[in-house]
Amino acid sequence: MKHISGYKCTLCGAEFPYTELMTCPRCGEQGILDIIFDYTYIKKNLLSREGLAKCTDNSMWRYKALMPLADRDFSPFLRVGWTPLYRSNSLGRELGLGALYIKDDGLNPTASLKDRASGVAVAKAVELGYDTIACSSTGNAASSCAGNAARMGVKTVIFVPSRAPEGKVAQLMIFGAKVVSVLGDYKATFDLSKAAIDKYGWYNRNAGINPILTEGKKTVALEIAEQLSWQVTDWVACSVGDGCTIGGVYNGFYDLYTLGLIDRIPKILGVQSTGCCPFVDAAREGRALLPAEENTLADSIAVGVPRNPVKAMRAVAKSEGAWIAVSDEQILDTMRVLGRTEGVFGEPAGVTATAGIRQAVAEGIIKPGETVTTISTGSGLKDVKNALRAAGKPTGCEPSLQALENSGIL
Repeated sequence: MKHISGYKCTLCGAEFPYTELMTCPRCGEQGILDIIFDYTYIKKNLLSREGLAKCTDNSMWRYKALMPLADRDFSPFLRVGWTPLYRSNSLGRELGLGALYIKDDGLNPTASLKDRASGVAVAKAVELGYDTIACSSTGNAASSCAGNAARMGVKTVIFVPSRAPEGKVAQLMIFGAKVVSVLGDYKATFDLSKAAIDKYGWYNRNAGINPILTEGKKTVALEIAEQLSWQVTDWVACSVGDGCTIGGVYNGFYDLYTLGLIDRIPKILGVQSTGCCPFVDAAREGRALLPAEENTLADSIAVGVPRNPVKAMRAVAKSEGAWIAVSDEQILDTMRVLGRTEGVFGEPAGVTATAGIRQAVAEGIIKPGETVTTISTGSGLKDVKNALRAAGKPTGCEPSLQALENSGIL
């Protein structure tokens, strides 16, 4: 692959050839790898604004020149990406922003941003000849893995904590996955999946381990930039669990900046729930990450022991961004606000980034008049129970006009 130079360890800095490698041979499991792209070759031969303007593939595969995959026809795969980027009609104005854009990744095939990572993982598994792919997940990564794999005839074994929402588990079962509901937290779920993958030799889709997953997630940043005609906003806000998504967002903007397609990298706002915020606590206290409780209704970001800390911390630090935490009550309120003002239905983790923007504006982190993009990472249909907590119950009414008038709903 001429567009890839190799790997570089995020801990020790050692470089390795681009082969089937998961983590640094020197540093072990903690040695998460970066993929090194040959930007000179890519710029000269593979990617340009003009080429993208002519591209008719309205999916993330339009950016295959920046993916760690061999070139191929990706049309048999699910159509992941190229989700809408809406300019806010009212919420941005209410917050005093110059502009607010909402990237609705809940409209991906299995209704979450995780399809971007899973699509690349499945493509790599097919490329390498695997017949089974496995991962641990709080829900979205699992369902996206199962759906993308089912499309390509690849079997899946999925490990989820027993608290995973029924909507996400239902997706897994419909997609034909072998689902293991682990009686424990996310750490226990991850550990069991790793042990099983090591024993049975399945392809490892775990985002905190496999370096190519971040490269799939970065396509959301590539799309945001192109959809904004290469004029990126001052800030981009992202909800954070394991750290892989926010790491990917930074990687995407870094790629574009290095290629000269954008003139700066936006400041990145990393947002967590106060019920599970190891990154926020570490940043505020100026220390390394410590294990945190997983006490939040935003299950997709309830990760007490993040597996991708270096890339996540780097994303905020290198972009000169900020970390912030919001309560579950703020998250539920933002579900209502985003739905009622902009027509975007996000799950709790999906709207956490927007809740963080509201808090960052209140704290003066985001200044009046600045422009912001928020990434809504998953559909509210993923977690109907909490959607109803946010929205409330419908008004009962007898089937008569008089009863309707007496109900007080009008």
